[in-house]
Amino acid sequence: MNLDIAQWVGFVSFVLGMLAFWQRDDRKLKRYMLAFYSVHTLHFLLLGSMTSAFSSGLSLLRTFVAIKYSSKRLCWIAIIILVTVGVYLATSWIQAFSILGTVIGTYSIFNLQGIQLRFGMILGALCWLTNNMLMGSMGGILLESCLIILNLITAYRIYLDNLRFAKNVEN
Repeated sequence: MNLDIAQWVGFVSFVLGMLAFWQRDDRKLKRYMLAFYSVHTLHFLLLGSMTSAFSSGLSLLRTFVAIKYSSKRLCWIAIIILVTVGVYLATSWIQAFSILGTVIGTYSIFNLQGIQLRFGMILGALCWLTNNMLMGSMGGILLESCLIILNLITAYRIYLDNLRFAKNVEN
């Protein structure tokens, strides 16, 4: 496959990811993440990284399920599947970063909200950033670097919203 096409798809993924993680509303975040993970999965398929593609594809599926259900049982089922299949598909220790990033993201999407969710996503993004650097994914490096910063900004925006709400309740 032409590496240039894979990189362009990675840049489209970057734009969709930025739109997703700018959202303060958790439900909107998850809806935007569906488009992001669809394109991101294609990006890793084009790069030839089946483990990263599987992790991203599972992120797509888990986000879809998490929109409708917030179940600890579904969370752990997804994590067990991810680790089992991820280890089976892995051809290098490098791919452990995409598995770990997806495990953290899965836990976060199912169990956390608001600022805690954003910090969980930051931890997962740090794992994915490491994966993308080692895989040579230019779009992925740009994406995860920006998503870390954007999640920090969004967590701060949520914090300010919570302060304003608390202030209004007092008055």
